Amino acid sequence: MKKDPLIKINYGVALAKRRKLFKVGDSAVIAVHSAGEWTHNWQSHTQNNKVMVIDFSASWCGPCRFVEPAFRAMAAQYTDAVFLKIDVDELREVSRQWKVQAMPTFVLLVKGGQEVARVVGAMKDELERRIEEQLASGGGG
Repeated sequence: MKKDPLIKINYGVALAKRRKLFKVGDSAVIAVHSAGEWTHNWQSHTQNNKVMVIDFSASWCGPCRFVEPAFRAMAAQYTDAVFLKIDVDELREVSRQWKVQAMPTFVLLVKGGQEVARVVGAMKDELERRIEEQLASGGGG
């Protein structure tokens, strides 16, 4: 059964209204606040060739707040990647699935959801280096 494109567009608009977007230039960090939003983003990712960068953080985490402006700047600079932000207190199960034990933890994924890099801690330069590596190597597939 073929999906109606209008339904897909309306669903996308509804999700965009529910999401909290941190707009930076031509890109945005997508803040994921529910299991449903996570599932939608995950399914979209597994069907495209973009690198996905997930920031697992917490509102009370000082290093997370420190690195957030740099993460948003990277989202604006590297528009060939998708940047997500997940609060570990809101989405505990997702955080457990990805074995997040410290914040911030950045996980880089390529097509099919394969983890290719992980940066633990507010190491901006290391995160940017890993993103550049994946994009230069064709990261997504």
